[in-house]
Amino acid sequence: MVRNARRCSLAAAFKLLLVVQVSQKSAFAQEGTDWVTKFPREPVHDSAWPGGKKVAVSFALFVEEFGFGQGPVLRPDLAARNPDLVNEAFRQYAIGWGNLRVGRVFKELDVPLSIVLNAAFPVAHPSIWKEFRAAQPGAPIIAHGMNNSNDILPLGRGLAEQRAYIRRTLDLIASTTGARPTGWSSPSVYSNGDTMQAMAAEGIVYNIDQMDSDFISRLKTPDGALVLLPYPTVTVDMGQFLARMKSPAEIEALWLDYVGELAAEARAEPGREATTVVIGLHPFVVGTPDGAAAMRRVLLRLKQDAAIWLTDTEAILKEVARK
Repeated sequence: MVRNARRCSLAAAFKLLLVVQVSQKSAFAQEGTDWVTKFPREPVHDSAWPGGKKVAVSFALFVEEFGFGQGPVLRPDLAARNPDLVNEAFRQYAIGWGNLRVGRVFKELDVPLSIVLNAAFPVAHPSIWKEFRAAQPGAPIIAHGMNNSNDILPLGRGLAEQRAYIRRTLDLIASTTGARPTGWSSPSVYSNGDTMQAMAAEGIVYNIDQMDSDFISRLKTPDGALVLLPYPTVTVDMGQFLARMKSPAEIEALWLDYVGELAAEARAEPGREATTVVIGLHPFVVGTPDGAAAMRRVLLRLKQDAAIWLTDTEAILKEVARK
């Protein structure tokens, strides 16, 4: 019995050591050089979010402009038609109805929302933008380039051109909305090292192009630092909907499992550092009646979990600034 007790004790000690090692590896995995930009990157350490919560969740709605005949395609087999009524209607419904419905759902449930905005959207759809903004007057705006089709980042054309593009985007958003964004999301998540340096040089302080972590990190560019908020690939509804053909109800289950597991890990390991996830929303998916119903169920469930902080990106930044 003594021998068995010793074996159990050694097994428990080994398990504890393994947990600590895994936790330390997770916390410091981002330290060193960023694998894409080659700039120095370091983790931002947070033991907990406000109220002792352990998982920060920010839903970010992509309010985008594509132009006639451009943008997401629901039925590739019909894309050669002219006019392509089915795919055009798919896009227009999202713009005119989906954005407004998502704004209302978040308002009704009193859950913060972040807005990822193409600068061309308020210009192209002023009445829709006005109605949407009235439902979400305090939601932070994250700049998302000029549009999502033919006026995107000039990659490969040097730092100066990227700076000019970012400045043009910020200037237009400021002139049409009255707010100059401090956050950036590259159109189609397509950026490089010059983009990151150009962001910092033009006054951007945080970015959601980071798709490789559960922890916030800080990228040190030659023109200043950028806070990188985690924006995991698999949680983006558009990719799940179009590429994997998942229904809103299936995406609902994915989100609840993803965030719920982060919360479960935090409860199992109280010393674990706080995690963050920015979840990308698109009106093509959650802006339909069935998509909004799924979104509503997700928000109601997450609000019940004491470990989860439903927030927006700028509130997260304020907490990071205190560290």
